[in-house]
Amino acid sequence: MKIKTWLLLSYLIVMILPLLVAYLLFAWIQSYHDDQKVEAFLQTSTELQEVKAILDDPNLYKPKAKKEQVNKLANGQRSIALYNRDGLVIYTSNPTLTPAQSGLDREKLYEGLYTLEQGYGTYSYRQPVFEGNELIGFFDVEMARDEWTTAVSDRSWLMFGIFFILFLSVYVAVVLLVNRKLNRRITGLMEEMTAFAHGDVVKESQVNNDEIGKLKKHFYDMRKQINAAQEVIDQEQRKKEYMIASISHDLKTPLTSIKAYAESLENEQELTETEQKEYRKIIMEKSDFMKQMLDDLLTYTLLQSPSYEMQLVQVDGNEFFDMLVSDYEALCKDKNIDLHVNAHVTGMYEVNPKQIMRVADNVMSNAIQHTPQGRNIWVIAISDSESVPDQLFEFVTKKFTFNFEENVYFIVQNEGSGIADNKIAQIFDPLYQEDQARSKRDQHGTGLGLSITKQIIEKHGGDVQIFSEEDIGACVICRLPKLKGDDEGNG
Repeated sequence: MKIKTWLLLSYLIVMILPLLVAYLLFAWIQSYHDDQKVEAFLQTSTELQEVKAILDDPNLYKPKAKKEQVNKLANGQRSIALYNRDGLVIYTSNPTLTPAQSGLDREKLYEGLYTLEQGYGTYSYRQPVFEGNELIGFFDVEMARDEWTTAVSDRSWLMFGIFFILFLSVYVAVVLLVNRKLNRRITGLMEEMTAFAHGDVVKESQVNNDEIGKLKKHFYDMRKQINAAQEVIDQEQRKKEYMIASISHDLKTPLTSIKAYAESLENEQELTETEQKEYRKIIMEKSDFMKQMLDDLLTYTLLQSPSYEMQLVQVDGNEFFDMLVSDYEALCKDKNIDLHVNAHVTGMYEVNPKQIMRVADNVMSNAIQHTPQGRNIWVIAISDSESVPDQLFEFVTKKFTFNFEENVYFIVQNEGSGIADNKIAQIFDPLYQEDQARSKRDQHGTGLGLSITKQIIEKHGGDVQIFSEEDIGACVICRLPKLKGDDEGNG
């Protein structure tokens, strides 16, 4: 049940239940009072008949009449007053109630005759007395209702006691229910939040289908998201720390070499011209490597920034991709590698030419590095199914599906030892190299190339995938989206 509905029902019960109980108790006490009234009236009427038989004697109202019998009738529960026919008091058993020298005016004297009137504490009765046909006096009798008033008072206190106990029970029940339904759960949620804020482990508890349950579920979801985000931050921090340590080591190695060769050139006077030339060449190579590493690091850091937006321009696909796959013959020839070029792209595309060229250089450098002499490399750019070359490895065509309606593909495939399956997932990690010998890092590159490649392609809205089998080779496929609304590109 929703808490809002539960609270409204609780308020309704708290308001209606006491009123209903009060009404039932009042009806019960009223019924009891009515029963007691009837019984007391009958008893008083019987008692009054005995009193009337004595007080209806005309001799009691004559001067100097004896009142012994009247005195016997009067007691603590019964008060008697006798009047002459003019309303003057000739006898009273209770002077405080009816002063002896007072009287009643004629209007009051004749008011309520022969009527047994019920008051809260007493019954009163007044009747005239005749001698023959002559009015001789009046008598007034008042009889206390102590038993009735005591019973009524006791029942009233009992009613108030029952009502108070019931009201207190309802109040306590509501307090306990509110504590169980609201306070305890809210307090528990606050304790979980506080524990989470302090970094303690929070064990999830039962989630109910109400407002607090939804709030708790949102907290648990938020906690999971925060933990996941924190884990990502921690991983990135570890990567940054590893990167700083790695780059510091990789910069230290060529820097040490540069310093050693520079000192040799300055201090060693017996170096031959050939040795001096060789030392200068080594210094330049080491300097170029350091420049490349710093340049890659700057590019990687820039691409990591969420605020960095890749500036794209429209290019003609045929012209741009023809230029992209060219100029690698010399590098392959130096290593005695056979290069096969296939570029067949049509339509217009939005790219950052400089960054896409960096992608091509990174992927080709990686392929050349891992291709033995006398083997083959294929560099391919295609935008339609008819241009897919037959030279693609069979394991590539089985695992990858081209979508030429929306994409253009830049592919670099090389023969060689390939990449182990357990290492493919790490290929795009920064500073990861399949050959982890750090002393050879300067020969193999900075280790940021493929990571930069992946980020550049993703900034273009595409993706990069690597397929490989050991002792056969590897294939890198870069997917770039076509320009929307370009009919020629979609044809």
